[in-house]
Amino acid sequence: MSAVVNRRRFLQVGAAAGGGLLVGFNLSGCDANKPGDRKDPPAETAVGAAATAASNRSAGLAPNAFIRIGRDGVVTLVMHKVEMGQGTFTSMPMLIAEELGVDLAKVKLEQAPADNTLYSDPMLGGQVTGGSTSVRAAWKPLREAGATARSVLVSAAAQQWGVDGATLHVKDGAVIDPAGKRSLGFGELVDAAARLPVPKTITLKSAGGYTLIGKSHLRLDSVEKTNGTALFGIDARLPGMAIATVAASPVVGGKLKSVDEAKALAVKGVRQVLKLDNAVAVVADHMWAARQGLAALAPTWDDGPHGAMSSASMRADMMKAAGQPGAVAENLGDVARSLGEKGRRIDAVYELPFLAHATMEPINCTVDLRADGCDLWVGTQVPSMAQGAAARLTGLPLEKIKVHNFYLGGGFGRRLEVDYVVQAVSFAKLMKGPVKFIWSREEDIQHDMFRPYYVDRLSARLDAKGMPAAWLHKVTGSSIMARFAPGAVKDGVDPDAVEGARELQYTIADMRVEYVRHEPPVPTAFWRGVGPTHNVFVVESFMDELAAAARLDPVGYRRALLSKAPRMLRVLDLVAEKAHWKQPLKAVAGRRVGRGVSMQFAFGSYMAQVAEVSVGPDGDVKVHRVVCALDCGQVINPDTVVAQMEGGIVFGLSAALYGQITFDKGRVVQSNFGDYRMMRMNEAPVVEVHIVASTDEPGGIGEPGTAAIAPALANAVFNATGKRLRKLPLDPAALKKA
Repeated sequence: MSAVVNRRRFLQVGAAAGGGLLVGFNLSGCDANKPGDRKDPPAETAVGAAATAASNRSAGLAPNAFIRIGRDGVVTLVMHKVEMGQGTFTSMPMLIAEELGVDLAKVKLEQAPADNTLYSDPMLGGQVTGGSTSVRAAWKPLREAGATARSVLVSAAAQQWGVDGATLHVKDGAVIDPAGKRSLGFGELVDAAARLPVPKTITLKSAGGYTLIGKSHLRLDSVEKTNGTALFGIDARLPGMAIATVAASPVVGGKLKSVDEAKALAVKGVRQVLKLDNAVAVVADHMWAARQGLAALAPTWDDGPHGAMSSASMRADMMKAAGQPGAVAENLGDVARSLGEKGRRIDAVYELPFLAHATMEPINCTVDLRADGCDLWVGTQVPSMAQGAAARLTGLPLEKIKVHNFYLGGGFGRRLEVDYVVQAVSFAKLMKGPVKFIWSREEDIQHDMFRPYYVDRLSARLDAKGMPAAWLHKVTGSSIMARFAPGAVKDGVDPDAVEGARELQYTIADMRVEYVRHEPPVPTAFWRGVGPTHNVFVVESFMDELAAAARLDPVGYRRALLSKAPRMLRVLDLVAEKAHWKQPLKAVAGRRVGRGVSMQFAFGSYMAQVAEVSVGPDGDVKVHRVVCALDCGQVINPDTVVAQMEGGIVFGLSAALYGQITFDKGRVVQSNFGDYRMMRMNEAPVVEVHIVASTDEPGGIGEPGTAAIAPALANAVFNATGKRLRKLPLDPAALKKA
């Protein structure tokens, strides 16, 4: 059934500069001209604070996103999101093209400038790409904007022909009059359409009428990423640009003590040495000279207060904190009473390590700082934050800071941070002319902002049937939101830290979730899958423990707890069917084989995964197959959904099998892919993705695949070996065959 929407107060239609049709619309679905309906980004968030001046400057402007249709019929979307491999540069145009009635190849993208008001995401409170929110936030506004443009174009054609617009339809970028056997291309109609009023109502297509949505399409960025013409931040080139590489204090809080500047300057091609309190950069004609100069510079450091810090000392502090009472994130029934009643009690402690992001494109930022302005060439998930940081450092007005955003060679949450922009601009203040700052891979890993270390304590009581009657879960770890968006922390609870731990799909009468904030002396940040990546591992591993204690089948055990979660039950049944759960696994010579299951609801999507593994005599784990069942609501581009699941699963397996950042004498031990391992091509499993057909509103797909795989893996290892590993990454030594 088609949807009729009253959109008069949400959209504006007018003439584009140089001719054509301009449709302005509001991503948040509010009317900024109506008192009380404007939704500015929260001032207490980092994103909101970064662009207060822009917010004030633009107050009263209703549209915050724009579509242009030129006289050549080309449709241009001013893109408010960034592309970092998740496919938004294809899915977003598909939403517009579907309702507008234009060939997808006719939709072009233009990266939006940094502006926290014009391009604010209503789900995130600022100009941010992350959290699997892009399609979810744009699902209605982009389709409504496309339908509005279609409506005025049809009206313009109807006026020109003197017919009823209801007799016309659109196809492939043209308005067609079947009775008159005539058509007019959009480009021929844009000037007339620009003079028409916004329609009072528009009609959106029903799911049954989709011609683009729900069908696989070649990604619009695939050609240039294949032939090498795609530009990332690291590809920025400016006339007269220098290249610099940096070294920061290897210990958080440390200071630069000394350098051998003369030796560095003696290297051919080295131009200058730049020094900050906690970092040094060598500026040169090219990267090799900069690297050689940095080696010759031989910086020494005062380690400061954290020089003796180690993984062992931080873990001891975490364990101590985990013993303290926590802020209540969820409380159902009376857990204290229920845990004390008759029945088997099970207690467990889980640990997850610090993780680096290790994006394919290392950290970089190009800066051209002048007296009258500052330009940044960078790949960032938060352009307005980068703009705001540069404005504060330089003292320049916000509008004098221009951010030129690029494709991102991986984000995973790392490029939600602007520490590298702050460092680059701080160095740029010490020199003249444009300069590109590039971190080495070692610098990138050792000076990352890490996924927090977590300690989780869980307790449950089983009733006479072996089912959980009481559930207590205490999460201990750093609060990323307290730094990134402090207004989101309520009553001591960081919502990200407990996402995936509270509001479970399972029906358990007595349930309590607590959160203890404990800050380590190292920087922490979001990592792909955010809170659920940690909590789903803990919850689903512990649920498997309960099933094993009750001597019940893990899938059947979960099914019995999903009476109020039909969509979750559907994907669990689907994954069990496709994985042939009830059939025994084929033997692998000399190895123990096992199968494990996990499920999750996160980012608006329902998912279940089954992993099939074998474990060798020395404890090495090989993942042979992963089956994923997913209900993410209405699918936009199925091929992208499958790709995101495949990539997310491999990313999550890398972390679960190998990933950890450790510290000794204040320093990160790992330095490159030799000791911070990624899963290799020959190690990757076969991945099957099965999508549940749905017309519900879309859920997220960028984050979920990573979050669900670790517990499926650990549960499969338990099934193979009988050994329950509660700490990631999985330790082969603990799995050696006696």
